[in-house]
Parts: sequence; structure tokens; C-alpha cells
Amino acid sequence: MFKPSQELMNTLIPERGKLLVSEPSIIGDVSFSRSVVLLTEFNDDGIVGFIINKPLDFTLNELIPEIHQEFEVYEGGPVSQDNLYFLHRIPELIPNSHLIQDGIYWGGDFQTVSTLINLNKIQTEDIKFFLGYSGWEREQLQQELDSNSWVVTDNEDSSEVLSDQMHDIWKHKMRNLGDGYEIWSNAPENPSYN
Repeated sequence: MFKPSQELMNTLIPERGKLLVSEPSIIGDVSFSRSVVLLTEFNDDGIVGFIINKPLDFTLNELIPEIHQEFEVYEGGPVSQDNLYFLHRIPELIPNSHLIQDGIYWGGDFQTVSTLINLNKIQTEDIKFFLGYSGWEREQLQQELDSNSWVVTDNEDSSEVLSDQMHDIWKHKMRNLGDGYEIWSNAPENPSYN
């Protein structure tokens, strides 16, 4: 595993609205390799987030035939992958939404979402769907941070988090971290491809 210089070690505290950027790893974790996770809940009961940069090979209408629009579905994480979750920026349209940070909301009434999508009142840049989520107990995440599995960063891209332009955010974050990280931004995920 890549070991960052001392000055690049985690200096930000993980909290709701921050991003977890997975550290470069030659072997890699199937779920979290090259992942960027938006933390949506952070309290004594645990930590929840969603991987924002890993689209799956099917669309929402393939999962739910009653929905007539093609919205990308993302791998949210390894927990509860048989459940659908969503983040959005339209709480005025979706009852029971929970504010994460900077105009990003989690959840709400899915029947309303389904109806609004079919009426073309929700656009792809307004909402992002996930199968599963990423979850930790506080001590578990701290151990992973201590072992340099993650770098905590601010979410400077909050206006873009829900867009379909986030596929390359991990590479972008590697370049921004600089000093030893930028080489990973263009390295192949599987080193044998090099």
C-alpha cells in the first residue's frame, strides 16, 4: 500500500458532508478501490456514506419498471446492497428529506420521487441513486484512518456530487493531494495492465 508523507496524513476530522478518498493500493479492496465516499451520517451510533463515483451497469428503470426514465444507479457500498437509496437537491419536492450539507439531502418519500420522475419533474442532475451504502462503527473507521486506508477531504465539489460527471473524482482528488499522490491519478487500476 502507498504510504503518504507525514505532511499528507489525515488532518481533517471525518464528519457529515466530508469526503473519504480511498488511498492508492496495489491489491485494492473490491468495494472501495478508487472510491470517493460522501459521509451522510456521523454520530455515536455509526457512520454512513455513499460511494459517489462507481456507476453500475444498469439503470433505475431496469430495477423498477414502473419508472420510465433512465437514471444511473451507483454502487453505494457493500452494506445492504438489496436496498435502493438516494441523494438529491430538491427537498421542496420530496417530503421527509434530511439535510446533509450545502444543499444535498438524503432520502425522502420514494413514491413521490417515482411519480415526479415519470412526470419529468426530476432531472438526472437533481438526484443520484445507490444500491447499498458504506457503513462503519466509529472505532472501525478510526482504525482504517490510522492505517492510512482513507484521506478525509472537504467536499469542494458539493454542487457536482449528484452529477454524472463524478466518475473521475478519485483521479482528481489524487492530483489535488499532490506530493506522491498525483502519480496514481493516471495509473491503471490493475497494475498488470501497465
